[in-house]
Formats: sequence, structure tokens, C-alpha cells
Amino acid sequence: MVVFGVGIARGHLVRGPHSWCRTRRWKHSVSSLKVSIVGAGPAGFYTAQQVLKYPNAVVDIYESLPVPFGLVRFGVAPDHPEVKNVVHTFTNIAKSSRCNLYGNVRLGADVTLADLRKAYHAVVLTYGADQEKSLGIPGEDLLNVFSARKFVGWYNGHPADVGVCPDLSGGTAVIIGHGNVALDVARILLSPLESLQETDIAEPALQALRKSSVQKVIVVGRRGPLEVAFTIKELREMTKIPGVDSIFRPEDFDLVREKLAELPRPRKRLMELMVQTSERKPSGQPRSWELRFLRGPLRFLAEPGTGRVAGVELSVNRLEKTESGATKAVPTGETETVPCHMILKSIGYTSEVVDPAVPYDSRRGFVPNTQGRVEALPGVYCSGWLKTGPVGVLVATMNSSFETGQAVVKDAESGVLPSDEREGSAAILKLLESRGVRPVTFDEWLKIEAWEKAEGERKGKPSEKLLSIKEMLKVAFS
Repeated sequence: MVVFGVGIARGHLVRGPHSWCRTRRWKHSVSSLKVSIVGAGPAGFYTAQQVLKYPNAVVDIYESLPVPFGLVRFGVAPDHPEVKNVVHTFTNIAKSSRCNLYGNVRLGADVTLADLRKAYHAVVLTYGADQEKSLGIPGEDLLNVFSARKFVGWYNGHPADVGVCPDLSGGTAVIIGHGNVALDVARILLSPLESLQETDIAEPALQALRKSSVQKVIVVGRRGPLEVAFTIKELREMTKIPGVDSIFRPEDFDLVREKLAELPRPRKRLMELMVQTSERKPSGQPRSWELRFLRGPLRFLAEPGTGRVAGVELSVNRLEKTESGATKAVPTGETETVPCHMILKSIGYTSEVVDPAVPYDSRRGFVPNTQGRVEALPGVYCSGWLKTGPVGVLVATMNSSFETGQAVVKDAESGVLPSDEREGSAAILKLLESRGVRPVTFDEWLKIEAWEKAEGERKGKPSEKLLSIKEMLKVAFS
């Protein structure tokens, strides 16, 4: 099985197959069930965990970057180290004698889906959704307008985002979106430096935040409080940031008060916290954040002569029920303008079509599948956001990936998968060598990890991430 990740790295020559993967007999006539997984993020490792329960399975995980762990490394906020503890589970999976990790290998560029299907009995695509969506409104290309995805990549040290360099010299930032990522970036903007300087936040981001003049963050959503996508944990953290007032308009929660008794318990607790927060008077803290509802961006406004963002024009919306019973936001025709110095768009993710052979539903944002099986391509599977669309937290990804891994095992046991001998990584490594690509093995990743931990210890941090592909490869191949 092959697992691939989406990335931007390229290496040089490979020196031959990795020899640490031992195989056993399985029920067909071949020595092992060879599976490749494309993407060394949570979906890839959780899928591998299930497949490795099959005693004769050998799993090769391919990742486009030289480093593994995907959104756990580059998406989880630096002040949430408890979420990152899952890397210990992933590391134990990678240490299996029947699992190999090959970083610095890009699907669609260094190796194709056709190459993998020829070399393996099954291929699982788990490379996620790391491209930002566009609002498609005027002013989106103004200076200091960023996607939240790139802002998160900047403070988490993603090599593709080190050049983002937001200007934090202005007093007000607007965030478009009411999901967990929106609250993550708001929290990072407003948190005291003491709560960040002992995390694994990228050093350039820490230094920029040290000089930040941002005093107010306004988090805008096109629908109402009952439709927010963030969870109570993220909201509670926002309400407890030292030196920061939470400012909600009490009148925004009239309908919420009426509906409270009807809500499921988790949703009810979230709504109760918002109502309670709206009833508190601001205490005059130096910094503040606001939740604004029923507001949708119409255009971003430019500062004359500079090309920098100076504000956002918002449509004032109302809610209507559709025939299906869903709630949608409808413009009233009224508008309002909010001056600001930076805008972050937290409106969701989409996947990249990295290989034209991969079927992709761009409207719904996933690879069409049935319980992880890509029926248009026998022997090809998908997990995680590529399977479900870019929604859900880590637990949802885990469950999705377990289902796919179990589907692979079931298909192997029932004879659905081919039973002829496949070369697996031996064939792919030869191809990569002929194409001038040198993969980063798991042992070489451990060298990167050791360097980052040593550098972090020197600075009083858990780790100091390498910020460029070139630096990563230099350490890995040293």
C-alpha cells in the first residue's frame, strides 16, 4: 500500500531500497500484501495502523515533504501541545518492521498513480486538503490579506509559508469565518507572548508577534450564533485570554435563548457560554475580540496609493429556511464598513489535483468513494479529508481512516485485490533514482527531529522547526 502527501520538495539520487521491512506469507501465493499510502499525515498513519493488523501486509508511506505528520505538525496551534502527542502513536507505527516512510516524494511529479498501482496491490490516497478557498470578491489580492491557512502555516513553520510575513503594525484585524481555525488565529494574535515563547511556534512568527500592535480582532460570520462551526473548547480559550475582553452583542442571542432547551447537550453548552459572555460588560482590557454575526464580505477596501487593505465592506444578512430545512444567509441590501489593517480568510480548504488520474469532485471537495473504495479505480482507496471533504476534527479523520484501512484488509481477505507478486518499494525506489529523486527515510527524519529538538532546547522550546526544504534535506542527508 502507498500513502502520499502533498508537498513541494525534491531531492537527488536515491541509493537503493530500504532493507528494514520484513515480510510474511499471506493467504494468496505472494510473499506479502504490498500497500502504499500517499500522505504522512494523520489519515495516512491511522490507515496504516489498520492495514498493519493484517499479518502479511507491508505498508510504504510516501510524503511530499521531507517531514511527516501533516496537519499535526503544520496545522495544530503551537499552544495546543496535548493534541500533538498523537505523533508518538504515529512514530510507533512508522517503527514497525513492516512499515516504511519515504519523504520528499511528490505524487504527480516524482511518481505517478499509475506507477504505484503497478508496484502495489493497493494504493491509499490520504494527502488531504491543503489549498485555500477563494471568496472571489474585489480586493482579495490587496496587501495584508491572507488565507488563515497560510497564516497558520507561517506561525507553524511550513516551508511553503515562511514568506507570508504579515504586517502586524495596525491595530485591528478582521477574520472571516466562524470555525475553529478562525478562533485559533485570533487566539495567536491576542495571546500574551509568555504563553507562546515556550511552544514550538516558528521563531520568525514569535518575533513578529513580539512587535505586534494588534489590539482588536473582529471575527465575522455570514450566519447566526446557532450556525457557528467552532467548538466550546476553542471558544472557552478565547474568553480566558489574559488582558483581553470578549465583546458580543446581547441582541444577537435572542433566538438562541428561545432555542436553548431544544438543543443537544454539546451544542447547548456552547450556546450557553456565548449567551453568558454576551451578558458580561467589557472590563476595559487593553485588547479585545468581537464575534459579529449575519455579516458577509462584499469587497476589501484599499488604502489609497499603497495597495494595502484598509477595511472590509460587509453585507448585512438575514436567515431563511430552505425547502430542505437548512438555514441560509440572505443579503438584506444593507451594508456596513469595518476599518482594519489585516484580513484573514478562514473559509475552508480544498484539495489539489496532484495527478490527473485521480478522480476528484471539485464541487463537493473529495474523491468519490464508497467506504473509502475509489470504485472508478480498482485497488485505489482514500482516507481523511480526501475521502470526506475538508471537515471534521482529528477524531473524525481517525474514524474515516480506520474504515478505509479495514476495507483494504477485507478486500485482501476476500480476494478482491490482485494476488500476483508486486515489487512494492523496490520498483518505486528504482524509478525515483532514475528520475533524480532521493527520498527521506524514517531514520533520516529522526535526524531532522533530533536537530529540531536540540535547537529548541537551546532556546527553551520543545523544538525549533527547520523552515526550508533545503535545510531539512541537508540535515537528513548529513
